[in-house]
Amino acid sequence: MSGANDLYPISIAEMRQRYLKLYSGAVNDVMRFDYKVNAALPSSYLPLRENMKLCGQAFTVKGAPDITTDGEFEMRAQMLESLPADSIVVYDCTGDTVTAQWGEVMTMAAKRAGCRGAFINGIRDTEAILQQDFPVFHQYRTNVGMLGRFRMFHYQKPIRIGEIVINPGDWIFGDIDGAIRIPKADAYTVLLRAEEILKKEVGIRDMVNSGMKPTKVVEKGGYF
Repeated sequence: MSGANDLYPISIAEMRQRYLKLYSGAVNDVMRFDYKVNAALPSSYLPLRENMKLCGQAFTVKGAPDITTDGEFEMRAQMLESLPADSIVVYDCTGDTVTAQWGEVMTMAAKRAGCRGAFINGIRDTEAILQQDFPVFHQYRTNVGMLGRFRMFHYQKPIRIGEIVINPGDWIFGDIDGAIRIPKADAYTVLLRAEEILKKEVGIRDMVNSGMKPTKVVEKGGYF
């Protein structure tokens, strides 16, 4: 995913680096006002550490609570071997609130593949994940492993998390304020528009710092 592509005039790697300079509020505003859609993934998913950012193309996984175990390890291994560089693993866990679908060794394998983060319901081995400096957005931590309690059904097919449908290759961007899905075809245009917002906000901050009254800031095209 990180090399040449047919969709964008720049490389995936450059797209990532430029997105990482943004903040999720600006990206959300572009999706809301320019594209008229809700792009925000559920606010219950938070970064494992406040300074962690997610950015990359979605590698989608669907799973659910399930007590069967036949072939589960093999499918999990195949999924990890299929991870492209600059991807974000995004799990639709079908509302599971009990098990950890992600842990230390999966993090190790994902990092070696060039994966850039995970968006998941539950994690364990938290300290080991933190030591690997791997961005994870999650809902909870637990010591309960998933074997015999949760299993993967398929991957790289469309999934739904909250109100948001995520297709393989869509972009996932997240920071301390939450995560957003950006359609694959629109990701470059959204990037440009969000960069424009950041430039405009420099001027707004300058007006506010100068002591200008808020009503005057708005008259000059600013906002709060």
